[in-house]
Amino acid sequence: MGWTLHCSECRTTADAGGLPTVCPACGAPWLVRLAQRPDPGLKQELGQRPWTMWRYREWLPLLPGEEPVSLGEGATPLLRASLLERRLGMRELWVKDEGKNPTGSFKARGLAAAVTRARAGGATRFTIPTAGNAGVALAAYGTRAGASVRVYAPRTTPTTILQQIRAFGAELMLLDGHIGDCGKASRAYAQESGAFDVSTLREPYRIEGKKTLGLELAEQLGWRLPDAIVYPAGGGTGVIGMWKVFGELRWAHWLDGPPPRLYCVQSSGCAPVVKAFESGADGTEPWPDPVTVAAGLRVPAPLGGRLMLRAMRETKGGAVAVSDAELCAAQGELAAREAIDAAPEGGATLAALEHFIERGEIGRDQSVVLFNTGAGWLYR
Repeated sequence: MGWTLHCSECRTTADAGGLPTVCPACGAPWLVRLAQRPDPGLKQELGQRPWTMWRYREWLPLLPGEEPVSLGEGATPLLRASLLERRLGMRELWVKDEGKNPTGSFKARGLAAAVTRARAGGATRFTIPTAGNAGVALAAYGTRAGASVRVYAPRTTPTTILQQIRAFGAELMLLDGHIGDCGKASRAYAQESGAFDVSTLREPYRIEGKKTLGLELAEQLGWRLPDAIVYPAGGGTGVIGMWKVFGELRWAHWLDGPPPRLYCVQSSGCAPVVKAFESGADGTEPWPDPVTVAAGLRVPAPLGGRLMLRAMRETKGGAVAVSDAELCAAQGELAAREAIDAAPEGGATLAALEHFIERGEIGRDQSVVLFNTGAGWLYR
C-alpha cells in the first residue's frame, strides 16, 4: 500500500491492511503516513479533475484504480465575509461553508474516507456514536456502500438530524446521557456483533478525509494559506486533519512558510480542550455535565484531546470558550449579514474571533478563515 500507520503517541507502526482501530500498544489514535511525496506538478492537473475531495487522491489512502464511496463530498464554498470584515475592521475574513456537503456537514469528508477503507477491509456492518452530524454521514455513506448501519445518539439530538439518520436507512438507538455514553454502547455492540466502530479517532481514516479541508482551502486561496484559522472543536478530527496536512504540504514542497495558527473554540458548557490549553496540561480531563445547544461541541472526553492541544501549541494558536448566548447571536449574524446558514458551531467561530481580536491574539490586519462545520437547517 502507499501508506503505513504510525501511533500518535508511541513508536509503534503497522501495515495498513484490514480494519485498523487504535494502537495496540498504548491505545492512542493511529496516524497515516504517506509512502511517497505527491509531485508538486500535480497542482496544475487539479483543475481538470472533478471538483470533489477525491481530486486530491494522491494525498489520500486510496489504492490505484480504486473507486471511493462518494456522494460528491467536498468542493464547499469559501466565501469572503465582506460585511463582517467592515464591521470588525479586518483586512481579510473568509468563511468556509461545510454545510454545503451532501449530508449537511463536514462529517461527510471523514466518513466517506473511513467507509471507503473499511469496505476494502471487508466491513459490511458499521456502528457509531454521534452528537448528530456524524450519524447522518455514516447512515448515508454506509447505505451507499451497501452496508448496514447502527447509530447511537443522545435523546437531546436535534429532531431534524434524527430524521435524516432514519431517512438514510440506519437503525437509530436513542439513549439518555451524552455522546460518551453513546460511545460505550456503540463499542459494546461492536464487540458482540462484529460491526466496525467508526467512532472519532478509533480508526485512522476519518482524519484523512478531514485533511482535505486544508488541501481545498489552500487551492481556493491560490496555494497560499491564511494567517489564522478559527475552528469549532468537539471530537477534533477537523483541526487535527488540517494540522497534519499543513505539515505534509511543506514536506512535499507544495507550500512554503509556516502553517496557519490554529485556534479552537468550545462552548463554556463543555470546554475540556480550552481548560487543558489554558492550564498548560498535555491532555484533557472529562467535563462534568456537558450542556450546550451546539450538539457538535458536546464532547466531554475527546480521544483526540492531546492531538488538538499539540496542533494549537505547535502552530502558536489558541483556545477560547464562548457562551451559548454568544454563539447563537453570532450564528444569527452570519445569516443576517452574509446569508450563511451556519450551525451553532459555526456561529461559535465568529464569537470566538471577537474574543481573539480583543485579546490581541489575532490582528485586524491578518487573513482569517472561520469554519462553519454544518448547515443551520439541521438544527431546526
